[in-house]
Amino acid sequence: MDRIKKNFGFGYMRLPMKDGEVDIEQTSRMVDTFLDAGFNYFDTAHGYLQGKSEQAIKTCLTSRYPRDRFILTDKLTMAYFKKEEDIRLFFESQLEICGVDYFDFYLMHAQSAEIFKHFKACRAYETAFELKKEGKIRHVGISFHDRAEVLDEILREYPQIEVVQIQLNYVDFDDPAVQSRKCYEVCRKHAKPVIVMEPVKGGNLVKLPDAAKKVFEDLHGGSPASYAIRFAAGFPGILMVLSGMSDLEQMKDNISFMQNFQPLNDAEMEAVHKVQDIFRSMHLIACTACRYCTDGCPQHISIPDLFAAMNTKKLYNDWGADYYYRLHTASHGKASDCVRCGACEQVCPQHLPIRELLEQVAAEFEKKEEPEA
Repeated sequence: MDRIKKNFGFGYMRLPMKDGEVDIEQTSRMVDTFLDAGFNYFDTAHGYLQGKSEQAIKTCLTSRYPRDRFILTDKLTMAYFKKEEDIRLFFESQLEICGVDYFDFYLMHAQSAEIFKHFKACRAYETAFELKKEGKIRHVGISFHDRAEVLDEILREYPQIEVVQIQLNYVDFDDPAVQSRKCYEVCRKHAKPVIVMEPVKGGNLVKLPDAAKKVFEDLHGGSPASYAIRFAAGFPGILMVLSGMSDLEQMKDNISFMQNFQPLNDAEMEAVHKVQDIFRSMHLIACTACRYCTDGCPQHISIPDLFAAMNTKKLYNDWGADYYYRLHTASHGKASDCVRCGACEQVCPQHLPIRELLEQVAAEFEKKEEPEA
């Protein structure tokens, strides 16, 4: 871990896209800018961008820079192995796709009570520890989406875990579903360094409602992202804060306040508390657009996009939300097409009641026109 230069990482989950493919030219410029600024931590997973994220790691990073210039994290995801024997083959394929012969960090991905059972049955943790002994992994960790008591159980069962990646941002910190604070406290109890994901909650803490935006503007300086990321980075024991930057301007903004990181001062923290209260009063759908829910949907419903339209309707109550709802349902399923199979809810890191929420979305956007008198 001593090769990590700064506490800010480049998450390869929301890269710039062009015509459905990763914008290689812009992503390469982002990589160059990131490394030139003194940062070196990159995070990917096989399922990100339908497999295009790992490919972009090789094209934009590993084929262009020597191995000692970067720290690379990848993950073992449940969807890609059914039995113990599958794990090594999948792992070796990830090394090849990424163009490296070892990963600095390898995380057991999206651990929850149910997913942990599958990993245990397939001896996934034991396999990862063996790969570490062979030099193909430097550090074994987990990324986690469940209740704090489940995290405590995993860390008690596998004390060899070296690092824990959790969702932490100022909106979710005391959220009873996400339990960011409680999960963070479990990590501290077990003396595990913390990697933060979703510090800006999938962009929701960047595109703020007007009332929240004004709170930060009154501080006379700093982007909304700066307060969110600095909030997450300011806790003791934070090894890394990831940001899924999707264009060069976001990259430059994030670098501007993380290159010489300063925790939030008292006035800034007070402003954050005010914004927390504003978000709580709006009852928005807490979707981060990770898109884990869309792959297994039998009706091909673009769930995150429909939730985004619903939130826009609540925030601004303008025609644009209806327009985007029609746009996202033109070639995909409508909210009312949901067959309530529940596949989406099984993989949702936010533990959202997606089926119930889709009913609310359908009621809002698929209102029947009143017949003329």
